[in-house]
Amino acid sequence: MISGVEMKYSIYKNPVFRADIEPSAGKTKVTAGRILSPFLKKAIISETAFFDDQKYISELREDTVDPVFAGYYRRYKSALIYSTWMPPIPSPAFQRMVKGRMKSALGKYHPEQVTISITEECPNRCLHCALPNKNNHSKLTVAETKDAIDQAICAGATNIIFDGGEPLGYAGLEDLISFVDPKKAIACLFTSGVGLTEEKARLLKEAGLYSVSVSLDSPFEEKHDYMRGVFGVFKHAAAGIKNALAAGLLVNIYVVLAPHNINDLDAVYGFAESLGVHELSFYEIVPTGRWIDNTSEILTPEQHDTFRQFVEKHRSDAGPKLFSGPLVIQKFGCMAGRQWMHITPEGNILPCSCVPIPYGSIKTGRNAVKRAWKKIRADPAYSKGADCLMRNPEFREKYGEQFK
Repeated sequence: MISGVEMKYSIYKNPVFRADIEPSAGKTKVTAGRILSPFLKKAIISETAFFDDQKYISELREDTVDPVFAGYYRRYKSALIYSTWMPPIPSPAFQRMVKGRMKSALGKYHPEQVTISITEECPNRCLHCALPNKNNHSKLTVAETKDAIDQAICAGATNIIFDGGEPLGYAGLEDLISFVDPKKAIACLFTSGVGLTEEKARLLKEAGLYSVSVSLDSPFEEKHDYMRGVFGVFKHAAAGIKNALAAGLLVNIYVVLAPHNINDLDAVYGFAESLGVHELSFYEIVPTGRWIDNTSEILTPEQHDTFRQFVEKHRSDAGPKLFSGPLVIQKFGCMAGRQWMHITPEGNILPCSCVPIPYGSIKTGRNAVKRAWKKIRADPAYSKGADCLMRNPEFREKYGEQFK
């Protein structure tokens, strides 16, 4: 491959239709070809729009010089890393994701992204934690987690995310990461950064971790530590990010948007840019877990406008790629029970980490995930694709007793 030659990266192709991404000047352009393209492009416009005119992270090419991507190039060869949340385009795991999305377009949903809380143990006491430590020392065994991974991938998952609690304190984490077949799914990690040392980051990279998301409540140390409930966590987060980058991992900063930090967005972006992370993701705070009774402490319409203006301001900047969760949900609806699923340290299977309603248990044996998913999909609450269910008064009134 010659440096400077523009490439096309296949989203989908068959004998009569294909859709590709063409990266140019740091942005993407979706193109369609073959005999049925004039008809089918319109049919999948909502899906392809997600990729069109968007910033991407990197191209994997022979002339790639950034050492961060050398390992990814050896595995995937010519491909586009569009997001830390998504397999490279194209790759076997990405093609599985596309096939699943096509089935979803026909109403046949599957759990595309499955988060597994392998332990409830955590050194932090975050004020907004969705799954607070109950001091029961609950954790999934390595065997139970591997079974959950197998079942999730069999059900269609292409993104397996390990979280907690704090997953970095779990003995056997590298073994679990290595167990995720990269031809079927990517293995990702969600962490506060506590325990993400140079050595740990190297071991995670060697185990095959695709990306790490470090949560950040504020770019200001005192504000971040206050929300985390522990002094000094900000320093751990910043150090963990640097160690992950040095180890050659894809790194994402994950920010929970709330009234207390909505006016710090530019400072958040500047902090992420100064560290050199690959992506900066935002999700709106959810009244669940420790925050479950704070139904009024969510973003106002005016604050949503502030966020939209921020995204527009920085979407073409040279800094990290932006993933705008609130805008994605506004366009595509809540993903709980439609594309997301969560497994707790007790083994309970939830529609997502924020909806505390179990529909089954991974400990009930073979096909537990598929059985639970069938129950979730049979519940009309998850068929509407509306805004976050935990912010929906009708949903909370109907299911509130199950939150306790």
